[in-house]
Amino acid sequence: MRADRLVSLMLLLQDERRHTAEELSRRLEVSPRTIYRDLDALSSAGVPVYAQPGSTGGIGLLPGWRTHLTGLTEPEIQALASAHPIDALDDLGLAGPLRTALVKLAAALPSVQRTAAEHARQRLHIDGSSWFGEKDPVPHLAVLREAVFQDRKVRLAYRDFEGARSTRVVDPYGLVIKGDHWYLVAGDQGVTKVFRGARVEGVRMLTDTFTRPAQFELRAFWKDWCKRFATQRARYEVTLRLTAEGAEALAAMRPGSERERIRPGTVTIDFERLSIALSQLVLLGRGAEVLEPPELRARLGALASELGALYGTRPRA
Repeated sequence: MRADRLVSLMLLLQDERRHTAEELSRRLEVSPRTIYRDLDALSSAGVPVYAQPGSTGGIGLLPGWRTHLTGLTEPEIQALASAHPIDALDDLGLAGPLRTALVKLAAALPSVQRTAAEHARQRLHIDGSSWFGEKDPVPHLAVLREAVFQDRKVRLAYRDFEGARSTRVVDPYGLVIKGDHWYLVAGDQGVTKVFRGARVEGVRMLTDTFTRPAQFELRAFWKDWCKRFATQRARYEVTLRLTAEGAEALAAMRPGSERERIRPGTVTIDFERLSIALSQLVLLGRGAEVLEPPELRARLGALASELGALYGTRPRA
């Protein structure tokens, strides 16, 4: 395992720029102390690594030095053979370039490894699409992608979850897809924020450019943001009395992590917002009775009365 990490570290340092130990530790998922030990090992093996102190310093290789190591391990060949354009790359217009890049990579392998890659390709296929889920429409994705890659500011027309609209100028740092949903990560008046792509109602790329924060790394930011979102998101707890049919129907609507505890009887579920609770519980009919909070119970009762008045009489001929 350490040998693989040393090779990865050496290849990372070949991009001819200086890195911090913290940056390398995030990329390789080890501690900075481990990075320093690995650098000592590379130096002992004759790899010309150096560390320059100071705010403008960092870790790098002597200019012009490159390894000629090109071999791939068997798991790496299997991973390469399994790679394929996903729908997200189609959204960005990058599915075609990925296909040609994979063909070029496969052609560059030695003949024995090309045979191994074909062997793996015939035995593993990854289909990332869902059966019935609908993708968010993101009509402005092409403009956002162009702005992200050119470091150009954009004027964003946005509608938040509650429907409130706003217009703002942001610095688009990157695009992230989670499941079937696209998100824009952008700087907004000195704060890094996340905007859901489907709620972007208009984008105009400006001539002004911006400078990305020196320590910003998209993957690390997203991982941290997801953790904070899970703990800081809105909460709307509802206590229900469920029948067997109601429990089964509700479990099918809720995230997989909740399904195990949705059973007939009294349960408490966090729906995040009243609107979400209302839209899901109304589908359960007599299968679920709201015990708390009173406002939701009253809303469902009023809705039931309105529907009874509408459908309780025979329709006219």
